[in-house]
Amino acid sequence: MKVKVLGAANEVGRSGFLVDCDGTNLLLDYGVFFGKRGSPPQYPLHVKPKDLDAIIITHAHLDHSGNVPSLFVSGNTDVYATPPTLDLTQLLIEDMLKITRDAQPYGLPELNNMMRNAKEIGFKQKIKKGNATFELRESGHVIGGSSVLVESEKKKLFYTGDIKTHGSRMLREADLDIGEIDMLIIESTYSQTEQIPRKESEKELIEFANEVMDRKGVLFIPSFSVERSQEIACILRSSNFKHKIIMDGMALKVNDIIFRHPSYLRDPKVFADAINEAVAIKDHDSRKRAIEDPCVVISPAGMLVGGNATYYLQQLSFDSKNGIALVSYQGEGTPGKKLLETGKVNTRGRDLNVSAEVKQFQFSGHADRLELFDLVKKIQGNPKVLTVHGDAESCEKFSQEIHEQFGLDAHAPSVDEIISI
Repeated sequence: MKVKVLGAANEVGRSGFLVDCDGTNLLLDYGVFFGKRGSPPQYPLHVKPKDLDAIIITHAHLDHSGNVPSLFVSGNTDVYATPPTLDLTQLLIEDMLKITRDAQPYGLPELNNMMRNAKEIGFKQKIKKGNATFELRESGHVIGGSSVLVESEKKKLFYTGDIKTHGSRMLREADLDIGEIDMLIIESTYSQTEQIPRKESEKELIEFANEVMDRKGVLFIPSFSVERSQEIACILRSSNFKHKIIMDGMALKVNDIIFRHPSYLRDPKVFADAINEAVAIKDHDSRKRAIEDPCVVISPAGMLVGGNATYYLQQLSFDSKNGIALVSYQGEGTPGKKLLETGKVNTRGRDLNVSAEVKQFQFSGHADRLELFDLVKKIQGNPKVLTVHGDAESCEKFSQEIHEQFGLDAHAPSVDEIISI
């Protein structure tokens, strides 16, 4: 078994791994990387569609799925993923095409061709392709999100994709009951960071929400449309939060998709109660009226890049009784990062000081340092370990620490490297 690294080496973004199982080629993820605004998207190394026997998408986030349609200009390879992953992938790629227009090497016809070749599979459903079998396991990262277990030539490879071993209020824990393995490809995103325990973050967010309501303000929570928006609604609902919660933007379409796949949730009733009690905002007049009274607004984009978030930011930033709770990762060069670091937002071409109270809360969908080390500790066998999907320092340091602590052959691979087991 040979693995060729196509992307996500010493970087977060454009994930892609080509696994050659004695002539049977499986592609694990094929994403896109968006750098700073204005810079062109980057893609994993090119692969020929005719050389592929199967494409496996671990989850819908664009850094894992966003370049798959480029393989369908003329290709007809089977694409495997869970039902929610396929639905969300289609939604997110359609939205990306709308926003980036001609920036992608494909358009809607290729996306539609990809979806025609899509095969829905459930967790633990073993699929045979040529000399290999593979199956998906729950990852706890986003709804329908999975890790991949590949078997061939009496060798086993486990690719974590993005993983949150403890799961969340919405998702069950990751499934790590995989037996002995020969290779581990593991994400390194937060391998150098210990996150605040989730319960603490939840408690702090609820306290902040109540403080803002007590002073008759509006709390704006810009959130990623997939998972984070819904999780925040569930947290507020579960704490018996008494005030109005409104949801806006693409999160509403994601809600509809999640309702279609309740078996992928930890507790479908908690989700249904939270979403059914929230007020869905579907037009601009409702948007304006909604923020006339104290309430919580959950709306994409999580980093304040475009979307309806821009409207709420302009309306709510300049009144000290309001609050802004940042619950998503804030990338370099984004308006969210700028707000955190400078306390300013750009409005009509000018940077203005924000009067609303701004707080950041940790709600990462990725495993932190403690969870990642716990994961490696639970792995059986003596696998080669590839540390990927993290910045260069995180990948490199994580591989060294794995070698020192567990005696495993671990390293941070480069793009275009081929590793055999």
